[in-house]
Amino acid sequence: MRPSLLPPELGRDFRKIWPAAAISNLGDGAMLAAGPLLVASITDEPAAVGAAAFIQQLPWLLFALFSGALADRLDRRLMVVAADTFRAVVLAALGSAVLLDASPLWAVYAALFLMGTAETLADNASGALLVTAVPKEHLGMANARLYLTGTIGNQLVGPSIGALLFAVAAGVPLLLNAVTFAAAAALMSRVSVRPPVSDGTARTALWLDVREGVHWLWNHAGVRTLALAILVMNITFMAAFATWVLFAKQRLGLSDTQYGLLISGTSLGALAGMPVYHYLEPRVGSLTLLRAGLVIETTVHLILALTRNPWVAGATMTVFGVHAVVWGIVSTTARQLATPEALMGRVNSVYALASVGGSALGALLGGALAQNYGLVAPFQFAFVGMVVTTAIAWRPLRHVSVREAAPQG
Repeated sequence: MRPSLLPPELGRDFRKIWPAAAISNLGDGAMLAAGPLLVASITDEPAAVGAAAFIQQLPWLLFALFSGALADRLDRRLMVVAADTFRAVVLAALGSAVLLDASPLWAVYAALFLMGTAETLADNASGALLVTAVPKEHLGMANARLYLTGTIGNQLVGPSIGALLFAVAAGVPLLLNAVTFAAAAALMSRVSVRPPVSDGTARTALWLDVREGVHWLWNHAGVRTLALAILVMNITFMAAFATWVLFAKQRLGLSDTQYGLLISGTSLGALAGMPVYHYLEPRVGSLTLLRAGLVIETTVHLILALTRNPWVAGATMTVFGVHAVVWGIVSTTARQLATPEALMGRVNSVYALASVGGSALGALLGGALAQNYGLVAPFQFAFVGMVVTTAIAWRPLRHVSVREAAPQG
């Protein structure tokens, strides 16, 4: 019998968390295609397109650590509900302005910054919330399902819808995303998990809470290795893909709709990520999966730097999709199992700072490289960067395992 997507052992609250994530991922997927198309419709400067991706990620550099500390102090469920509601309001306002042809580039940048700020609160709180909602022995199963539905909404269905709706009217995909965030907030308001655990000690200054989370992560060999690896991997990846929309249209010769399909192509591989993880992890172990992922990501950048064929690019991104999901499930589960619950928000935030901060820096760098050296230069940079990253991270990754859950430090 085929296993259920929502088996009872995942708990009642996961039956609300999962659809909330699925709905919001659908809207995010639409924006994944429509957002770059919106910016590209205002300006065709590669640096300006790359700056849009940087601005949305900038709040992670500024606020991620403090958002994580708040997630260990406040009601995580209410944090997610408030952040999703705020994002719905921002997107509704921007979508209406776009429909009225009253959205200069600065207004788009401002909306992206506000969205990114709310995202730091929602993602840190929801990541910590999951660990209290699902039994620890089933976190791998829960993460696999979240990655699967995220792939379907964010990469497969959403981008195609976003590109098609953008062709109808540029503001419609933004309004769709506003509706999905409002729906996700309504679902998350029904989650019943308890607030963060308190140890009964006097509350310290917020920055001291932040320091405690950073100190714990740095002294845990496995989580530290994952954080440093994702930092460099996201710098190289976003450097390459910050101007992906221009690369697809100018070098691969794709239309707006075909660009959305190219993004969706990644999910054809990502859909296989969950069963690949469940099949391979017990047989080859997390170390082999993570090392193979480094090799795959390095090869992806090399192929894209060399090809002009959209079919080759699509097939390459399909393989990348498998790697991205498997890497994500292994790294997320290992980190969650190793981290004490009372530190979950702060450790998540340090990891997220490395992850999204790397993406922000990569987006800025990628736009500059494309502006000055052409659209292929970011992929060449990413290939060289991943060769170095693979060589450095190869041995330290032995500290990572989804089966060694005892906290260190």
